[in-house]
Amino acid sequence: MNKQSNTYTIIYIVALVIIVGTALAFTALSLKPLQTANADADKMKQILASVHIAPAKSDIITDFDKYITDRFVIDAEGKRVEGDAFAINVSAQSKLPQAERKLPVYECTLTPGDVKYILPVYGAGLWGPIWGYVAVNSDGSSIYGAYFAHQGETPGLGAEIEKPAFSDQFTGLNLFKEGAFKPVNVIKAGQAPMNGEDYVDAISGGTITSKGVASMLDNCLSGYKTFLESLTNKGQ
Repeated sequence: MNKQSNTYTIIYIVALVIIVGTALAFTALSLKPLQTANADADKMKQILASVHIAPAKSDIITDFDKYITDRFVIDAEGKRVEGDAFAINVSAQSKLPQAERKLPVYECTLTPGDVKYILPVYGAGLWGPIWGYVAVNSDGSSIYGAYFAHQGETPGLGAEIEKPAFSDQFTGLNLFKEGAFKPVNVIKAGQAPMNGEDYVDAISGGTITSKGVASMLDNCLSGYKTFLESLTNKGQ
């Protein structure tokens, strides 16, 4: 075949595209299990961070299996339903009416008798999604710890929600005040909440992201209200 002909050029290009496409597809399929494993490990690390556990990279799965002694899914009535908590798409669930949501719960046993319940949250920041995990003590009201992350918030501003200086403020705060469910608010430093709820200081210069965290907590944690009340009643 004449290598200078248009036919040869077309056949050459088609063959090259097929070969390269096949190679890329094979590479993607080969790497997918590794990518999934890395994503799962990162999620486990974030969950453990909410209870102040920071394992080495090689110990993430071991520590997760050690401390997360149960994981289950509940409905808006606080009842267990079928499903894998780890596989629940919290982003999708957060957009549904509360009565239709499937809510993951991670039960963490730090020491015998010292149990925490870790609740995932998901919302929107200034430039993209934000998410996190709130660990509640077995009394169903007081917060033991929290962890927050983001996809693309501004470094030094909204991205500060990922720093301990922000998340550590949540430790010891309450989700119930005088018997009423009031998720923790995020407000500008020096101001006080209107509804008497516990609160943390917003990120300086990260107003929209801070408001996003407040909305995220209100939207997502409200779905766990009945479940948290059942923990409170169990302890009485």
